[in-house]
Amino acid sequence: MNESLQTRAATARFVTTHSVLTLDARHPYVAKSLIDAQDMHRTVMSGFKGWVDDGSPDARAQMGVLSTWAVDLKAAALVLVVQSKVAADWSHVPRTALRDDPHLITIDRTFRAGDTVGFRSVVNPTYGKRQFGPNGELIRGRRLAHTKPDGVRKWCARHFGDSHTPGPVGATVDPNALSVRLLPTVSSPAPHTRLKVARAELRGSLSVVDPAAFVTALGDGIGHARAYSCGLILTR
Repeated sequence: MNESLQTRAATARFVTTHSVLTLDARHPYVAKSLIDAQDMHRTVMSGFKGWVDDGSPDARAQMGVLSTWAVDLKAAALVLVVQSKVAADWSHVPRTALRDDPHLITIDRTFRAGDTVGFRSVVNPTYGKRQFGPNGELIRGRRLAHTKPDGVRKWCARHFGDSHTPGPVGATVDPNALSVRLLPTVSSPAPHTRLKVARAELRGSLSVVDPAAFVTALGDGIGHARAYSCGLILTR
């Protein structure tokens, strides 16, 4: 019995679906999303109408929707990857905005303690700046973005863990071995003028320590701005 329990604890299964959309970045439907983070959010969520009640405040989390995107300006191509617990429907996307038919992939993978996994993730690397009130009491400070690779690596060590101590994702990683690329901040015009999302791309490998925690992180994402195409961990 104990051996069976240990076997179950040492593995965890991850099941989800990925939609891969290759879009024409010059098409107005796509171009708006590139200059408006709120519009990109709407584009992502438009694939999941009817699964939850309209106006539900946690619709994205209920459906497990996470996304990431990359644009090749020279080729005028936007590749959008959307992860979800439920099936997506992209039939409403204008045919002229698509470079190819949406590619839907079912992910069914079992992770084991000790697995070495390659990953890529676009994250929102922020930290809270400590502030003190008039009586010297610690109050909630402003959230600021790391703007240098070393700061992003510190963020990574705090969230993904380091070579010695697992992080909340149930894994360890060597932050110094990661490829870190600072990406342009995305924002939104009125009425969301305060929306500014700092982004950084991480590439590297990690070692799974707690498969259940790792699978939870894969499904839930990591860090802030998950509604704005940050926090999705893609593995290979």
